[in-house]
Amino acid sequence: MSPQDQDKLEKAKAQLRKVKIFYIHLIGYCIVIGLLLYNLYIVAGPYKNNITSLNLSVMVAWTVFIIVHGLTVFKNRSIFKKNWEDRKREQYLEQEKDKEEHNFWE
Repeated sequence: MSPQDQDKLEKAKAQLRKVKIFYIHLIGYCIVIGLLLYNLYIVAGPYKNNITSLNLSVMVAWTVFIIVHGLTVFKNRSIFKKNWEDRKREQYLEQEKDKEEHNFWE
């Protein structure tokens, strides 16, 4: 294996590890947010306001962290890639061509 291929393999492994860690972080986030929401539902007593504010601050902070983490992991990816745009453009051109060929009114 050439050094360039070895370097590409290492970069791919590092990116895969980052994505894997993000998904684990996201699963933990969903579980903890669910538990905090349940805690907001059941909390009562003299310290209700303190517990509620603590839960809300944890939810807001962790939401910001998970968004930043996701943006750093997926920073080079776009939803609509160039080849997708090209395929869709060709598909629409084919549809227009078929409509012109099969005009029943002429």
